[in-house]
Amino acid sequence: MRMIAGIALACATIIFSEDRTYAQEYVAPPVTISKEKVKIDGKVFYSHIVMEKQTLFSISKAYNVTIDDLYRYNPTLKESGLKKNAIILIPSTETIVKEQETMQQAMKPEPVKAEAAKPAPVKDEENVHIVKWYEDLNIIAEKYGVTPDAIAAANGLKDRKLKNRQKLIIPAGVPPIVTVCDERTEESGEDMNLETAFEEDNAEVADSAAVSSFVPNGKVTATVLLPLKATGAASSRSNMDFYSGVLLAAKDLTDQGLDVKLNVYDIANGGLGTTRAELEESDLIIGPVSTGDITRLFSFAPGAGPVVSPLDPRVEPLAENYRNLVQAPSSQAAQYQDMANWIQEDLMEGDRVIVISEKGARIDAEGKKMKAVLDSASFEYQPFSYSILDGREIKEPIEAVMTMEGTNRVVIASDSEAFVNDVVRNLNLIIHDKFSVVLYAPAKIRTFETIEVENFHNTSLHASLAYYIDYEDANVKKFLMKYRALFGTEPTQFAFQGYDVARYFIELHAKYGEYWPQMIDKAYRKMLQSNFECVQIEGGGFTNKGIRRIIYGMDYSILPVR
Repeated sequence: MRMIAGIALACATIIFSEDRTYAQEYVAPPVTISKEKVKIDGKVFYSHIVMEKQTLFSISKAYNVTIDDLYRYNPTLKESGLKKNAIILIPSTETIVKEQETMQQAMKPEPVKAEAAKPAPVKDEENVHIVKWYEDLNIIAEKYGVTPDAIAAANGLKDRKLKNRQKLIIPAGVPPIVTVCDERTEESGEDMNLETAFEEDNAEVADSAAVSSFVPNGKVTATVLLPLKATGAASSRSNMDFYSGVLLAAKDLTDQGLDVKLNVYDIANGGLGTTRAELEESDLIIGPVSTGDITRLFSFAPGAGPVVSPLDPRVEPLAENYRNLVQAPSSQAAQYQDMANWIQEDLMEGDRVIVISEKGARIDAEGKKMKAVLDSASFEYQPFSYSILDGREIKEPIEAVMTMEGTNRVVIASDSEAFVNDVVRNLNLIIHDKFSVVLYAPAKIRTFETIEVENFHNTSLHASLAYYIDYEDANVKKFLMKYRALFGTEPTQFAFQGYDVARYFIELHAKYGEYWPQMIDKAYRKMLQSNFECVQIEGGGFTNKGIRRIIYGMDYSILPVR
C-alpha cells in the first residue's frame, strides 16, 4: 500500500451558521485566555487547554480569531473535534498580522527576469572520468547526460561493475559536469576536505554549473519503508509513532525552506511496495526495520541507498557487508565502550575499578563482551566473581577488594537481572559501611523492574544510554508542543526517534548532497533523544557511536551529562 505523505498543514474553509435560538437556550462556559505562549517557526501562539463544554465558537470569540484559524493550526480538529484537556495552538494577533502581510506580499507580481544566457557549446573531445567509490554507471551517465550503455560501449565493459579510481572514457561531444570534488581529487590523487571546500568555494562559484552536484539545492527525496500494518485489524503503534515523528521533521524542514518529498510504503505484507528504480533513485531510504527486510531490500535493489536502519540495534552486523547501510541506533558495544571511556575520565589517585561477574559458566554473552571492552582499556581493574547463591554472605568479601582511600568504580559484567539486582543490593549495604561507590552500567539496567530506583541513586549510577530525553531541554519542549498540537497526543520514544533520524539524515543530504558519506564522520550532532556520531566500518557501511550519559544524584535527581 502506497501513501504519499503530505507535508503542509491542510487549509479548509468552514461555513459556520449560528443558531440563535440554540444560543439563547445554551450558554457555553467562559473561556479564559491562556497565559502560556509558545513560539514556533518564528510565530507566537497561545497554548490553550480545552475545558469541558468549550466550543470552537466560544474559543475563537475569546481569542478574537476565526474558526478557520483554529483549523489551520490544529488540523486534527477537523477529524477528531475538540477533546477535553487537549492542547490546541491559537495564533496571536501578531502572528495573524504577519501572515496577512506575507500573503499580500506574495500576491504582488514578480519582476520579469532576464533570460539566463545559455552556456557555450563544448568542443568535441573525449572526456575522462575517474570513478569514485560510491559511483556506478547510472550515476556517471546521469552526470554527463549520456546512457550507461554508451559509456559501457566506449570502454568495452562486459558488465556494470566498476572499480574505485577506474578511468572511464565518456563518449565524444558530451559536456562534462565536473564537481569541485572531482576537479581537486583528480589533481591531487587524494580525497579533499569537502567541508572546507563548501565554505571556501561556494561564495565564488555558487552560480557555476561546475558545482551543481555539490552545492545543495534544497531538495531531498526520501523513501520510508515501515511495517505500519495500516490495513490490518490493528496498526503497529510503535511504527506509526515513528512515522509521525518523520512527518513532523519533514514539516519543520519544509518550513525552513527545504523541498522535502516523502514516499511512504507500508511493507507489513512482506513486499517492498515500490519499484527497484524508485528505490535506487531515492536520495535516502529510512527503513526497513528488521534484518530480514533490509537484506531483502538490498537483494531486490543492490544500488539502493543510502539506507538508514532506524530502530533495531541488532541490525548493526549488516553494516559490515553493505556499504550503503547506516545503523542509526547505537549498539550495546558502543555503550560498553563509553562506560570504559567514562571510567577513564573519572579515575583519580586512590580510586579502584572493580568488575563483578557471576562465577562459573553462568556468565552470559553480554557480560563477556563487557569484560572484553574493559580488558582493552588503558586502566587496570580488580576482578571479583561470586555465585548468586552466596549473595547473603558476599558483602564482606567484596569489601575486602575495595579501597577506603578513594572511590570504588564498579561495573557489573552481566546481563542477568537476578544477578545484577543482587550486586546492587550488596553495594547499597556496602555504602552504609562508609565505602565510596559509583556504579557504571549500560541502558539495560534501567529496565530491570526488580531493582529499587532508590538503589540507583544511592550508588550514584552513571548510565551510558543510546536514548535519553531531557524534558528540560528547550528543543524538546518545542517538539512536545508541536506534536501535541498536530497529533492530539503525547509522543513516545518512537516518535522522538522518527524525528531525530529523519531530520538528521535529510539535513545531512541537503547540506552535502551525494557526498554526505564522506562528511558523516565530521557531522556529530545532538538531537532530541539521540546523539549521532557515525563512523565507517572498514570495508562496510556506517555505525553510530553516539551515546548519552546520565547520573543518578543522591538528591534523587537525574542529571544529563552535557
